[in-house]
Amino acid sequence: MRRADRLFRLIDRLRPGKLTTARALADAMEVSERTIYRDIAHLQGSGVPIEGAAGLGYMMRDGYNMPPLMFTEEEIIALSVGARMVQTWGGTAMVRGADSALDKITAVLPDATRIRAEALRFEAWSTRPLDAQTRATIDTVEAAIRAPERIAIDYSDDKGAQTERILRPLGLWFWGSVWTLVAWCELRDDYRMFRLDRIAAARLLGNFTPKPGQTLEHFYETQFDRHRVADKDRNSLCHTGIRLPQ
Repeated sequence: MRRADRLFRLIDRLRPGKLTTARALADAMEVSERTIYRDIAHLQGSGVPIEGAAGLGYMMRDGYNMPPLMFTEEEIIALSVGARMVQTWGGTAMVRGADSALDKITAVLPDATRIRAEALRFEAWSTRPLDAQTRATIDTVEAAIRAPERIAIDYSDDKGAQTERILRPLGLWFWGSVWTLVAWCELRDDYRMFRLDRIAAARLLGNFTPKPGQTLEHFYETQFDRHRVADKDRNSLCHTGIRLPQ
């Protein structure tokens, strides 16, 4: 974690009324107590009104606020709803990010806007909650897409047949209850889609250089016409043979 991010989180946790020990802060941010003491000293030296002492705890005096983010009420609702959806259907890294984002947004909003945001009653629930394995797979695939890295997966199709594939991951799609991976499959030498909940294991294999004709943009241009997917036949994309998740 960057020091600037850690300092922001310290300020958030030490807002008025939140007396917190250095040990609790250290555990929350996965650093040593000595680091927390240094960070608090730095903030105090910068004019942040933090009071307290080692062994007792720390808090901020009333009257200190971070500069407000200029969100409209509609933007706050959209961000809050999106974050709660990620908490339900995202990977573990996404969930941590959503939790942190909600905390930061709430921390810096003006009082009146924060009250409206906290009054929002929206929760995302699923009759098919993601299991820990699928959440971990999302993390691995997301990291591979960003790198980009090739991955090896152990996969079971809709008939239970198992196979191992080497993929160049291109993008993740969410269908309301199922995540799918769009990838270039080295076995088929073509684009393929894979349901993440059917991936038993995923292993990173190292970086690759994207090639023309093996990109997500090329996939959209040549393989996928979203406006021509017939509701009566969701087993295949029009004239492509690429199967949609079932």
